[in-house]
Amino acid sequence: MEWGSVDEVSSALLNHNALNPNALNPNALDPNALDSNPLDPNRLAGRSLAAAVRAAFTAPGEFGAMSRQLLQYIVGCALNPSQSLRLSWHDELGEPHEEIYPGYLGLAASWVVAPLSESRKRWISACVASRVNRTGVSVMISSRASHLALRNPDASEVESYPMEEGAFWGDLFANPPRLYACYKEPNVEGARALSRDCAAGLPDPEGGVRECPNIHIVGSCDLACDPLSTTGGYRPSCTDDRGESWSAVITTFLP
Repeated sequence: MEWGSVDEVSSALLNHNALNPNALNPNALDPNALDSNPLDPNRLAGRSLAAAVRAAFTAPGEFGAMSRQLLQYIVGCALNPSQSLRLSWHDELGEPHEEIYPGYLGLAASWVVAPLSESRKRWISACVASRVNRTGVSVMISSRASHLALRNPDASEVESYPMEEGAFWGDLFANPPRLYACYKEPNVEGARALSRDCAAGLPDPEGGVRECPNIHIVGSCDLACDPLSTTGGYRPSCTDDRGESWSAVITTFLP
């Protein structure tokens, strides 16, 4: 099967909620392949992607593994459950590997037929940033946003995940990438206790805060963002440290 083939599969899986596991290594957010050969000018299919991008995702060794982990999360954010990306690559010994990355949230499902718009790039970026976990521990989160795919969480999800962790936004496809986070101040310690610290960072011995690599913390969501929507429970927009307002924002909630 050709690298990067996208399959449409019949599936009984319906995305009734936006609960999703996360354990993306933050160091995977800045691979060289995304810096010099961005994914967004092309559709996510077959040979449409630049040769250097394909080489990064099919490379053996640690760089290839990190790039494939990022690709897996990008696909999960962008495609819906009826779509998947099939990837073939060879390890250092020349052994072939075949992997299938399923779609999940469907924030940019049309990417399989057309290049990403600016808006869809930002939605994927916010989603990927929200799914980073410094410790590598997989934690279930509830993702909420103005995007149609995340706008209406069901009642059981809202009840089971009541603690607002923070919000994430930015542009993973920029050169260099720009990713931001903010935190809900009363819930910082609760989030850290659940192995989630990229919204608030980790305290360092000098009294400061250590950010997750490649994600800049702008402060409290109550200061950086609009109040939570009364209908969907998400932050409609947030402002970065340059004063730029972003509307593609994903607000995360924890149990």
